[in-house]
Amino acid sequence: MKIGVLYSGGKDSSLAAIMLGTYYEVELNTFVFDPLRQIPTLEAAACALGFPLKKRVFRKGLLDEMVDLVKACGYPNDAINRVHQTAVESLAGEYNVVGDGTRFNDRVPMLTREAVQSLGNRTGCSYVRPLLGYVKPEVDRLVNRFLVVEYGETGTIRNGDYESEIRDAVRARGLDVASLFPAHHDQSLVVGRKE
Repeated sequence: MKIGVLYSGGKDSSLAAIMLGTYYEVELNTFVFDPLRQIPTLEAAACALGFPLKKRVFRKGLLDEMVDLVKACGYPNDAINRVHQTAVESLAGEYNVVGDGTRFNDRVPMLTREAVQSLGNRTGCSYVRPLLGYVKPEVDRLVNRFLVVEYGETGTIRNGDYESEIRDAVRARGLDVASLFPAHHDQSLVVGRKE
């Protein structure tokens, strides 16, 4: 059975894809706001994992709505969670099973229990999160065992995380990114798989 896995190219979504590959035919899915955005680093990460990658484009206007939400809230969490839910719901229209790399104690992106139940009831789709029971140190231990990863602050690592494009759009509006987004937020990008 196929599973559509939300994929940023980072360590968590990559580890989740490897785990899910034991039981499903994995198809990685990366969502972007800009249809012209090229994603060669994600394509390389997907190739290193051995799974096909599909680039998906969010509906027009969603990015502007998310910038408005960041501005109204004064922080990005609600916007990132909303974008993530939009991506999950989109894949639920195509796949019977959707997965991602959210892990124990993640706050963003994270769907609530009620949102997951609603998704299943409305679409019949199963939403699986294999890392949900894993704390960060254990995820990192497994990642170090199976993957080669580069790390850097958001904006310096060109992965498929929603936050990068939202940050760029906030900056393009002339808003102060530093006052709205957390400082020193590290991202990851998988650059290879260990044998």
